[in-house]
Amino acid sequence: MAQGDVELVSRSLQLEQKLFHLDLKDNPRGRYLKISERTPLARSTIMVPLAGVVWFVDLFNYYANGGDQGQLSSKELQLDSKVFYFDVGENPRGRFLKVSEASLTRGRSTIIVPATTGAVPGASDDGWSAFRNALVEIHEASLTLPLPGAAPAVNVALAAAAPAGYAAGAAAAGSTQENMAGAGGSAGGAAGAAASRVIVADQKRFFLDLGSNPRGHFLKISEVLGADRSSIIIPASAVAQVHDALAQLLAVLHAQGGPSSQPAGPVVRTLGPAPKRPEK
Repeated sequence: MAQGDVELVSRSLQLEQKLFHLDLKDNPRGRYLKISERTPLARSTIMVPLAGVVWFVDLFNYYANGGDQGQLSSKELQLDSKVFYFDVGENPRGRFLKVSEASLTRGRSTIIVPATTGAVPGASDDGWSAFRNALVEIHEASLTLPLPGAAPAVNVALAAAAPAGYAAGAAAAGSTQENMAGAGGSAGGAAGAAASRVIVADQKRFFLDLGSNPRGHFLKISEVLGADRSSIIIPASAVAQVHDALAQLLAVLHAQGGPSSQPAGPVVRTLGPAPKRPEK
């Protein structure tokens, strides 16, 4: 662990002969997710900014669900000063997803995620599903943590293996959901994190998260600028009204010659289809 780094949330899982550690950390520069791959012969690591975790969830969900009509494509995720590449490959042991990080400070580093866990013979892509579930749990737990400097950091250990599919493991979900209830509600399980979105505008980040509590479902919108964070809670019954109001205001903005809505912050590009699997 680098000097000054504090571990906030940890998650581990084994896929075939590989052990993966997902550790959410905090340091004076901000929070980030460290993903380490360990084998008997080597170790490799990539570093993902906190705002990129939800994008990793979306991309692993894409690969776990078979892509677009069964066609998997290579993807490129531009995030802050880093670029992450997602490429599907295959060798005699089976399919895998190669995730590479390229940055000016760290050069290029790569992890290889097997498509299967190896626990269920013949299971298809349950390894990518389990990895996605681990990312979901990390994201959900991060929403319950105090802001930097608000309170001593707490380590949340999430070591139970997640089953295949999009539902988080019961043991891990129990500890996570208890923390969410203490924060005023739940992010809605694994599906909740999949419904989260991040918007980057200038120096600000906006997090949109669907959640629920005993009173019902809601949309939580958080504005983050440095160490400052503020949030509003919109009941599910009012989300459609907010959507309509924003659409009307956007039309007025365009009519007045305001800036057009262009994607900002993280950008995902499709680079090309993955190699076709050989006929058996």
